[in-house]
Amino acid sequence: MKFLLIYPKWEKLDRQTRFALPPHGPVVMAAALPSSVDVRFIDENVESLDMNTDADFVGISMMLTAQVKRGWEIADAFRARGIKVIVGGIATMLHAEESQKHADAVFLGEAEGRLEEVFADFKAGKLRKVYNFMYDFPPIESVGPARRSILNRDLYNYRGVQMVDLVHASRGCRFNCYPCAVRFLGGRQFRPRPYDRVVEELAGIDNNRLFIVDNSLAQNKDWEIGLFKEMIPLKKKWCCHPIEEDDDVLDLAAQAGAWFVYQTIFDSSDYIRKRIQRYHDYGIAVEGSILLGLDYHTEDYIKRLVDFLLEIELDMAEFTVLTPFPHTKTFDDLHKEGRILSYDWSEYTCGKVVIQPKLMTPDKLQEMYYYCWDKFYGEEPQNYKMFKLLKQVMDKEKADGTYKPRVRA
Repeated sequence: MKFLLIYPKWEKLDRQTRFALPPHGPVVMAAALPSSVDVRFIDENVESLDMNTDADFVGISMMLTAQVKRGWEIADAFRARGIKVIVGGIATMLHAEESQKHADAVFLGEAEGRLEEVFADFKAGKLRKVYNFMYDFPPIESVGPARRSILNRDLYNYRGVQMVDLVHASRGCRFNCYPCAVRFLGGRQFRPRPYDRVVEELAGIDNNRLFIVDNSLAQNKDWEIGLFKEMIPLKKKWCCHPIEEDDDVLDLAAQAGAWFVYQTIFDSSDYIRKRIQRYHDYGIAVEGSILLGLDYHTEDYIKRLVDFLLEIELDMAEFTVLTPFPHTKTFDDLHKEGRILSYDWSEYTCGKVVIQPKLMTPDKLQEMYYYCWDKFYGEEPQNYKMFKLLKQVMDKEKADGTYKPRVRA
């Protein structure tokens, strides 16, 4: 059977340096496919899609809300040719009812151990409209290495430098952050993978640079310590979301190859200042994730926040605007208050204002979004800061003998 798996394109953040990372959802799904399936993968963000290409069955993997309208367009085109389409992924779970209008089948939940049933139904001509496995999680021990062989590796680089591969060490999240949909998607229970399964996957990835995409590694200190100890011999270099603020944990993370972290920065407090300094003390760089448009944000507040980021010598910054994704408290609150200005999902890029802010106009918030990017990268352009971050990892690799020059077109 010829199965065509597609990852739709989406509009990237305005002002952000353009590069593409290999997607995670499709390679995880591909690992769960029956062995009889011949899969071909197209990432529309780095290669073109021929709508007339040959396929028996088409799958569309959608991670972001900004992808769904393009994903539905692709699904409609293939269905018009009489080819069955199944859609899945995080964004499909957030937009399940709408997705049913454009697909023959909608897959909700985690894929391990579930796709044999789907493909058997397809072969029998009995494909169901919805396969709902949400909250019926497969045993975490059953999660094996993703199938990265479906990727065209030459397409994922930045100016000839190999970018990171994505991997997860756990699923679920015990936190309940205001703008986040994780409680709806993956549940509130932290589900760590066994160390040996994580190490097996890390060791098998033909890339020294990784992004551990877990929502937060700082969910169980003992597990974190054990994981980092197991990772030290691999000599991989990796980035992640927050690490536990603890000397023992940070020291082990550095030894295990922690390169930089994505850290949410929500104010200009001494806590944030010390948090960034602690990472720096252990040689770990920080890319701040800064959300604009919260109810206490004014123009002056945002300007002072950017000054603070420069003062604490944040290595990189990514500015986004508050976006009310479905199945979040943000969406529920703002929808109830009549403050959502657009339900055009293609505008939900996190770089376009689609809400009515509380203390400024939508136009002013959009203006402040551009102000933050321009101000933070005014003296050192984003490309230069990114180069320094890449140089840091190359220096680390050279120090431990793992550096491999990868010059690609």
